[in-house]
Amino acid sequence: MVKKNISVIVQARYNSTRFPGKILQKINNITLLEILIKRILKSKKINSLIIACTRNKHDDEILEICKKYSVKIYRGSDKDVRSRYLEVLKKYKVQNIIRITSDCPLIDHKLMDALIDKFFLGNYEYLSNTIKPTYPDGMDIEIFKSELINPSKSSKISNLDKEHVTPSFHNKKKYKIYNFESKKNYSNLRLTVDTKEDFYFLEKLLERFNYNYMISLKKILDFSDKNKNFFTKFNFENRNLGMKINLGQKYWKRANNVIPGGTMLFSKNPDLHLPQLWPAYFSRAKGINIWDLENKKYKDIFLMGIGTNTLGYSYQPVENKIKQSLFKSNMSSLNSIEEIFLAEKLLDMHKWAEKARFTRSGGEANAVAIRIARAYSIKSNIAICGYHGWHDWYLSTNLSDKKNLDNHLMKNLSINGVPRNLKNTVFPFEYNNFEQLKRLVEDKNIGIIKMEVERNYTPKNNFLKKIRKLCDKKNIILIFDECTSGFRGCFGGLHLNYNVNPDILILGKALGNGYAINAVLGKKDIMDASKKTFISSTFWTERIGPIAALETLKQMEKIKSWKLISATGKKIKKNWLKISKNNGLKINVQGLDALPNFIFKSKNHNAYKSYISQEMVKKRILASNTVYTCISHDDKDLKNYYDILNNIFKNIKRCEDEREKISNLLDVDEGLIGIRGK
Repeated sequence: MVKKNISVIVQARYNSTRFPGKILQKINNITLLEILIKRILKSKKINSLIIACTRNKHDDEILEICKKYSVKIYRGSDKDVRSRYLEVLKKYKVQNIIRITSDCPLIDHKLMDALIDKFFLGNYEYLSNTIKPTYPDGMDIEIFKSELINPSKSSKISNLDKEHVTPSFHNKKKYKIYNFESKKNYSNLRLTVDTKEDFYFLEKLLERFNYNYMISLKKILDFSDKNKNFFTKFNFENRNLGMKINLGQKYWKRANNVIPGGTMLFSKNPDLHLPQLWPAYFSRAKGINIWDLENKKYKDIFLMGIGTNTLGYSYQPVENKIKQSLFKSNMSSLNSIEEIFLAEKLLDMHKWAEKARFTRSGGEANAVAIRIARAYSIKSNIAICGYHGWHDWYLSTNLSDKKNLDNHLMKNLSINGVPRNLKNTVFPFEYNNFEQLKRLVEDKNIGIIKMEVERNYTPKNNFLKKIRKLCDKKNIILIFDECTSGFRGCFGGLHLNYNVNPDILILGKALGNGYAINAVLGKKDIMDASKKTFISSTFWTERIGPIAALETLKQMEKIKSWKLISATGKKIKKNWLKISKNNGLKINVQGLDALPNFIFKSKNHNAYKSYISQEMVKKRILASNTVYTCISHDDKDLKNYYDILNNIFKNIKRCEDEREKISNLLDVDEGLIGIRGK
């Protein structure tokens, strides 16, 4: 029998986004790519097998495997997979293509032959078993005539087609297509290798068959019918997730393979905002614009670097200063003179303070402040109010009651790893509850009071002044943590507006407009206690942080940035209230003017936040129920944001009236939505 002109093209590359090198992973000393090649070559109905890989040097090993099995190879573009297919057609004169991806190592040749027969018998232009899947994920086979991919028959080529080649072929009106289906639906089974978890599962599956990598699909399906728990106990991904999720989400899955928790900062966990849909990673940023890994531009009307960039991203005067310093080296065996200039500038802004130390992160600054205070005080117990980071001293608050910190920004903070002997050394008190604090001071031998000056609520009944008076009377050290509130209500710490000075002050976040720099300022005798203990770190001496801070302070003072961002925040608060009232929704609007937020008076608050993020992302806006304002948030962008939010609130109102379910509006499973801070 004369073979039809039909060839298998396997697209393969080492640099898979979610699981690099997966095709070269070995099971019983044979790579997944070799298993796939051997299984495909069992077919008697194909003319040839061609591996279409990339020019990347990591793919050199693929070339060696192809030589070993006398398989044809073409090396082309890494990102434009479709162009690889076009070049293969030109080089090998293929008329009909079987498209298989290298993450399907157990492709069954008998199934492939059955699809080939049906393709030619029906004279179809496109045939696959994936339009409406009934076979396991990992048995994906597509067959199509080569002219479908010819540019002369194509209109504008989408990015989706460039990456996945065939999505546009599913058009029934344009092409004669057919979906090949199994008598029994096995689409819930996963035999593909897209992640490390997939690979471990496949290894366990083949182990059940004594590592017979030529095992037939029929035997695998028979095994699945008799051993359902073997498949269901593994945490599988959704089918064809790679086509459905953005590039940032692909890297997020990859990050979780190598980084515990996926990220260094809790607040940047994309699952907290919009699971499976949040862009996750950026390529560049300017003003309030952020470009993701696919070069899509978003307006950031949300976190602005978690409050670090009040001047906007990549603010040119600051960037220019940094560029100049880079050519002179960021580090040396000697000290940076800029740290002296920064200390003098900050102390001049805060006349009550006399000495300063610097760190690079807020958590470090908080720990340094506590160490200095304890080194000075004869009493080491602490009363706290607000959020102060991740260190043992702070989390130990939850040792006596795991909910102690629930009302201090974030709930459910875990105490795993915190030494138990720190129990009953740190005690929480509520903002504006002076009587509660007084009882703590009397009952718990408090030597240090550490608190945020203001976040969601303003001080009432001279709250701050009463605390200052109590500290003076009881010889207690007062620490104001203004990592977040600093430079948002005035030029420096917000305590300046209330005429209440602490003994130690912490400044951070906005101080360097995106560059790592935090400051601990204090009275001379207290700060000098740092010389009686050991506080030291190599990268606290690098010069970029102080240089960025000095220029940021210069620009803030010049344009009065705190006034601009506070005015913007007032407008945002006013419009939130207007939009909610117009839609009959109840919300609480709170927070500093420069850091406004709102809370739905509803049990579905978290789901509604994710719905806001979801709909805003569709409009290329990053948003939720909080805005860290910056000077680049202009009226035009905000008007567009308000218009979109108004439409979102209309749908939320339908949910509140039980005319709609929020679960029906969310594009992700409601159960995936993380529990977030207030």
